[in-house]
Amino acid sequence: MSEAGWIVAAVLAGLGLLAFVFRTRLLAVFGYELQRIDPQHSADDELRGAVDDFRRDGQAVREDRDRVGGLFDLDELEVSDVMVHRTNMRSVNADDPPEAMVREILQSPHTRLPLWKGSLDNIVGVLHAKNLLRALNDVGNDFSRIDVMKIASKPWFVPDTTTLQEQLNAFLRRKAHFAIVVDEYGEVEGLVTLEDIMEEIVGEIADEHDVDVQGVKQEADGSVVVDGTVPIRDLNRALDWNLPDEEATTIAGLVIHEAQSIPDEKQAFTFHGKRFVVMKRDKNRIARLRIKPAGDI
Repeated sequence: MSEAGWIVAAVLAGLGLLAFVFRTRLLAVFGYELQRIDPQHSADDELRGAVDDFRRDGQAVREDRDRVGGLFDLDELEVSDVMVHRTNMRSVNADDPPEAMVREILQSPHTRLPLWKGSLDNIVGVLHAKNLLRALNDVGNDFSRIDVMKIASKPWFVPDTTTLQEQLNAFLRRKAHFAIVVDEYGEVEGLVTLEDIMEEIVGEIADEHDVDVQGVKQEADGSVVVDGTVPIRDLNRALDWNLPDEEATTIAGLVIHEAQSIPDEKQAFTFHGKRFVVMKRDKNRIARLRIKPAGDI
């Protein structure tokens, strides 16, 4: 811009400022005052802010903070964050004799078990204990007359990236309780139930048939022995910790992420205010860890 252009621009800017001051003074004469208008926040933003304040409130009961916060976490979490991983998934080989299947179901704390043929990636049905026992009763408990595939329900496959809110809505819409989780290649990653999602809101739901498989043991010296497969979110809730779960789902995954390697047994690491000691390694998997405050080395 030429020198004359800069002069014109400066004059116009000055005139604009004078006009603004004049309007402000004129409005003041009549009792009006210009105020800054802040951007309007949506009701959802305001509610989320209130929830964040509540979760930070040290006076609030921890269980109440978790439940209220859990409602808003449903849109941020995916089914892969809460599913039962395939390595911990109880299932039944559809080619097994019916008596073996009955035995497996009776020994399981679950009422629904996936059926597979050939490999776990080939889920062919979902067997409900009630349907199996009803069919047995109809044939006078003659196992040889049972056709498991006829009483099994069709499996429902859902992507591992489905949010918990979407999955909850789908469960309610389909009046279903059980889904198989698959990755982008269609390979089975695990399973998710309606109960898994509800527990994100209300906490652990236990009944008289549940088996205690928490995988967390408090030691007398104040340390905690944890199975590598324990989800970080469950550990945070149980012990009121604040370990990050953005990069890993399980406590073993967190250690591997931070170490940038698969640690050997007896290796120790300090991060996020905790000291992690690898107690047991099974091939390329961290099976058990001891965790204590970073100061207690």
